[in-house]
Amino acid sequence: MDQLWLANKRIVIVGGTTGLGLSAAHAFVAQGARVVVVGRNEESCKAAEAQLGGFGIALNGDATDPATAVSAIAICQGEFGGFDGLYHVAGGSGRRFGDGPLHNLTLEGWNKTFELNLTSLMLSNQAAVHAFLDQNSGGTILNMGSVLGFSPSPKYFATHAYAATKAAIIGFTKSIAAYYAHNDIRINVLAPGLVETPMAQRAANDETILNFIATKQRLDGGRIGQSSDLDGAAVYFMSDYSRFTTGQILSVDGGWSVSEGQY
Repeated sequence: MDQLWLANKRIVIVGGTTGLGLSAAHAFVAQGARVVVVGRNEESCKAAEAQLGGFGIALNGDATDPATAVSAIAICQGEFGGFDGLYHVAGGSGRRFGDGPLHNLTLEGWNKTFELNLTSLMLSNQAAVHAFLDQNSGGTILNMGSVLGFSPSPKYFATHAYAATKAAIIGFTKSIAAYYAHNDIRINVLAPGLVETPMAQRAANDETILNFIATKQRLDGGRIGQSSDLDGAAVYFMSDYSRFTTGQILSVDGGWSVSEGQY
């Protein structure tokens, strides 16, 4: 197909300066979009903006700050003449704060994990909906979930607050997708399995876990996912080809959710 899927689209990626978000930013630009990427690390922002050339702008900001997504969308509207889509990737593990199995889970671990993964997403989705309503334009939102929100793995991935946030993202997304469908605002979820990102280094560098993953994510020879594995799905949801799709969860997990996995 010669036509670019995202020609003239203006997209904000919250969590777009590394890993899944940065890979998507490159894919979006390659398909004709202009992007504003948001990241917490100033150096990552500089590097991302340089990589994206004149097709992307990086904003250094914390996704848990209510002003961050609002600012990113305003930049998108001001610099690129509008705002068509939000891809919320930002989040993280609360393991260092005390997330883990319920009997070990600390209140700080619970609260920090929810702030990182759910509060940040609510804020960006809220800012996007406000912008779409103000523009009277409709639009698309894609939220980053996880297979752990509905397909647990107790031996190696027992972070119960994290799983709760990812399950909550599904319920939140379906609820707002239903509410704003009449405004032509569509809202969906991508649910990856284990992907080699900066957040996943604990697992990505553990040979025992990787051997398990080879039997849990059986596609393509059995392997850990790569950020680019999600790019095609993200492009679809940002494009007009998804114009009749909302409130859906797409697992891009290499077979995780349909494989038993062997220890």
